[in-house]
Amino acid sequence: MADLQSLVDQLSTLTVLEAADLSKMLEEKWGVSAAAAVAAAPAAGGAGAAAPAAEEKTEFDVILTGDGGKKINVIKEVRAITNLGLTEAKALVEGAPKAVKEGIGKDEAEKIKKQLEEAGATVELK
Repeated sequence: MADLQSLVDQLSTLTVLEAADLSKMLEEKWGVSAAAAVAAAPAAGGAGAAAPAAEEKTEFDVILTGDGGKKINVIKEVRAITNLGLTEAKALVEGAPKAVKEGIGKDEAEKIKKQLEEAGATVELK
């Protein structure tokens, strides 16, 4: 049997292009696809293991639901958060409920929600 540690050391020295070429060569030799192996791996864990991972949300949308009567302050804050121009930020605030940021992490979403609420807006996370 091959010395596995030696093999790992040799593979670690490959460049990204060399590793991609190696992957293609192995796929051709063995008649398999690396993408298929990756897709099959989560299924092997069973339904019990996959269910808790699906319940935990990792991406959030910050939705502006209203300006709270402080439209100018909210527009300023939206501009600072999104880098939108004045006209676009005003349209977003006046068109509430609208997404301010989408697909962001929980910490960033909480931070943006706090900033907007301090400016007077009503916000929800989805």
